[in-house]
Amino acid sequence: MSPLPLPRLMIEPLVRNALLEDFGLAGDITSAAVIPSGHRVTLQMVSRQPGVVAGMDLAALAFTLTDDMVSVTRHLGDGEPVGGGTVIATIEGNAQALLAAERTALNFISHLSGIATSTARMVKEIEGSGVSIACTRKTTPGLRAIEKHAVRAGGGMNHRFSLADAVLIKDNHIAVAGGVEQAIRRAKENTGHMVKIEVEVDTIEQLHVAMREGVDAVLLDNMTADQLRDAVQIVAKRAIAEASGRVSLETVRDIAATGVDIISVGWLTHSAPILDIGLDVL
Repeated sequence: MSPLPLPRLMIEPLVRNALLEDFGLAGDITSAAVIPSGHRVTLQMVSRQPGVVAGMDLAALAFTLTDDMVSVTRHLGDGEPVGGGTVIATIEGNAQALLAAERTALNFISHLSGIATSTARMVKEIEGSGVSIACTRKTTPGLRAIEKHAVRAGGGMNHRFSLADAVLIKDNHIAVAGGVEQAIRRAKENTGHMVKIEVEVDTIEQLHVAMREGVDAVLLDNMTADQLRDAVQIVAKRAIAEASGRVSLETVRDIAATGVDIISVGWLTHSAPILDIGLDVL
C-alpha cells in the first residue's frame, strides 16, 4: 500500500535548499556552456536494481522547480516494487534545466528508495509473524519527515517523530532520576492524560518494576532471544513490547519469533544503502 503523500509545503523547502546548494553562485555552468539554449530533451529515470520506490514527489519537484514547463510522467509511485532496468519516470523539457536538476532529483529518490527497499526486505523476512518493523529518530538532520515517509513506503511503521510526541524514558533518564520507579512516577505526575509513556529496560529486574508501575510500552533493549521470550511472558499483553538493538536481516526473524509486538531498527534511516537509480537520455 502506498503511503499518504507528504504535503508540498513540507517537501518544497527541502528540494529548494538542495537545488540552491548545488547551483552555488552561478548555476550549472557546464550545461549552460555545453547545451544550446532552448534545446529540449527527453530523459528516463531508470532503476538499475530491484527495490521499492520512494521519494518520487521530491524528484519530480526538483525538475519542475528548475523549470515549470518541464513535464514529468510517473510510471511508478512511492511504495511500488521496481525491477532492475525498469523505467520509473519520463521527464521532458529544457535540456539545461533537466541536467541542472539531475543530481538533486537522483539524490533524493536513490536515498529514499534505498530506505524503502531495506525496510521492505526486513518486513518480508518476518512476514506472517504479526510483528511490525519501526524506524527510530536516528535520521539525517533536516530529513526526518521524508526518511520516515520512505519507511512507510517500504511497509514499516514510524516511532516518534520528535521528543514531544510521547515520553520515552531511556537509560540516562533512569540514571539521573534515580531508578525506573522514580522516572515513571515523575513522568506520570508531569504529563497529560493523552501522552503515552514508554520505558527502556535492559534487564528483567527493571522490567518487573516497569510493569508494577504501569506503562504503555516497554523498550526491551539489546536483550537476547531467551530474555525477550521471558520479557514477553512478563508483559503478558499489559503493554506493547518493543525489541531494539542487534537487529539485522539475519537476526530479525528470531527476534520476531519471541512474541514481541514491534521491532525498532535505527539503521533503516541512518545506514540503508541507496537504490541505484540513473537518468538516461532517449
